[in-house]
Amino acid sequence: MMQERFLSSEEYDEEAYKLYDEGDYEGALEMLKEGLSLYPNAVELYVGMGYARLAREEYAWARESFQQALMLDPDHEDALVGMGELLLWFGKSESALGLFRKVEALGYDTDVDLMLTMGRALYGAGLYMEARDAFARLLAARPDSAEAVAALGYALQRTGNELEATRHIRRALRLAPELHEARIFLGHILYDRGDREGAMREFEQVPPSEHWDPRAVWRVIELNASLRGIPVGDARMEPWQTRLRELENLSDPLDRLLAEVEAQASGIAESATDHQQLELFEGPSPGDREAHQVRNRDGRPFRGTWHEIVRQMRDDAGFSHETVSHYMRRLSERWREQFGLEIPIVDPESFLTAAIRAGLMQRVDDDTAPPE
Repeated sequence: MMQERFLSSEEYDEEAYKLYDEGDYEGALEMLKEGLSLYPNAVELYVGMGYARLAREEYAWARESFQQALMLDPDHEDALVGMGELLLWFGKSESALGLFRKVEALGYDTDVDLMLTMGRALYGAGLYMEARDAFARLLAARPDSAEAVAALGYALQRTGNELEATRHIRRALRLAPELHEARIFLGHILYDRGDREGAMREFEQVPPSEHWDPRAVWRVIELNASLRGIPVGDARMEPWQTRLRELENLSDPLDRLLAEVEAQASGIAESATDHQQLELFEGPSPGDREAHQVRNRDGRPFRGTWHEIVRQMRDDAGFSHETVSHYMRRLSERWREQFGLEIPIVDPESFLTAAIRAGLMQRVDDDTAPPE
């Protein structure tokens, strides 16, 4: 009887990556553990373990995995990038930037995937200037990369250079018309400028199934109602309504509960129409929700209900794929690491009011400066 052969360390890494890419982080971890039991010095398996742990928010374990990989190979580019991402989560930006600079110095400054990963990590941490510079360096080396052009556009928009941001996004779409994320981003820019017709053209060029931003789907429905007179319940809107329901169902139960609690607390009645659609299609009423306005530590203003403000903060930070509750956990953990402050994440109101009391956020009419 032929003995079953073991997988090689490379095969374990490939199988684990497939599971990771499918979102099966537990399966990826099990595959990596099995591989490491056979190949205890396989750097790639430790790197994979670090990323899987990071995806599961197991930060201490992730750090240990990346450290083990770097002990075996101090110049391993993926391990350096992974450790840099982890350090950004803890607010240690200088240390993270040092690791990223090392990766570039090792000759990976033209590697599209690595440079995009580092730039996106900086962007996600709110280091928009540094992200802009990383994307600009990549673009200088790889001017044909549509993703690099678009990424630079996103960062330029966050640094306030909207004209250049729009120019880069349009250029990215000329290079790769199927770059749906960039097209939706452009649609939001046009919408916020008041070019509603232009926004609708961009949004509708992306098939409903390729939309992952609920706000863009809501805007398609709203624009069809306001510009074309197509009622919300019209059969022509069904593909968009269906996609909106699908995206809502992707959020976790706590996220949905937060939205429902806030709607009930503000007197919005339950109906067959989604509560966020009510916000779009109904005018102000006596039971309308109270709006608040706050600024973050960078001075960026946010206005809306407590839930809407956290959602805007999440989107502004580049984490629109996360739920509101997940983002509150992320930010609360970062503040605890940076300032030793415990900010509750029971609901958006308690989260933001506690952050304001601690000086981490600021009301627009409050002269109290955030802590340095």
